[in-house]
Amino acid sequence: MHRRITGKLIIATHNPGKLAEMRELLAPHGVEAVSAGELGLPEPEETGSDFRSNAAIKAIAAAKAAKLPSFADDSGIVVDALDGAPGIYSARWAGPKKDFAAAMAQIERLLQERGATAPDRRRAHFVSALCVAWPDDHLEEVEARVDGTLVWPPRGTAGFGYDPMFLPEGHARTFGEMESIEKHGLPPLGLGLSHRARAFVKLAEICLEPR
Repeated sequence: MHRRITGKLIIATHNPGKLAEMRELLAPHGVEAVSAGELGLPEPEETGSDFRSNAAIKAIAAAKAAKLPSFADDSGIVVDALDGAPGIYSARWAGPKKDFAAAMAQIERLLQERGATAPDRRRAHFVSALCVAWPDDHLEEVEARVDGTLVWPPRGTAGFGYDPMFLPEGHARTFGEMESIEKHGLPPLGLGLSHRARAFVKLAEICLEPR
């Protein structure tokens, strides 16, 4: 049976970009959110083999540490021509300094090495797995994706991570060129376009009171 989120919620992330997006998504539901980083909680080692298991690892660790429900996202970009890389290692490709410009350049180098220059050879998708964990081990889990192609050079300075090189299907601007409300805003203000927004819609249906 699904469980509703009430009261305070821990957002199990130390990533300021993710934190901002999650807070914007949660705000209309009246959920009081505080981040794991703000509470000084450690970041658990992500040893899962897929996005869903890594999201659960982060949510469970924060829920146990803070004795409160915890909300975690694990997301990344999956590039078809690179056999699914970087996938769950998307953040690690940016290194300890979170240098996503270098990570995007690495993806481009690998695509060029494989002769993936035409748009149909540059297909990719973002995945977002969301998990809410309670201290008593109850879990709620959802997952969603958004398809697109990779452009070079990167375009735009909005968003974070790989957004500037990701052109979502059916659109003329990259995620890096979109305002936050356009990228992950939910109807009626936005299109619920991003992978995280799409996953959040699924989560809201089962865990949050209607707006």
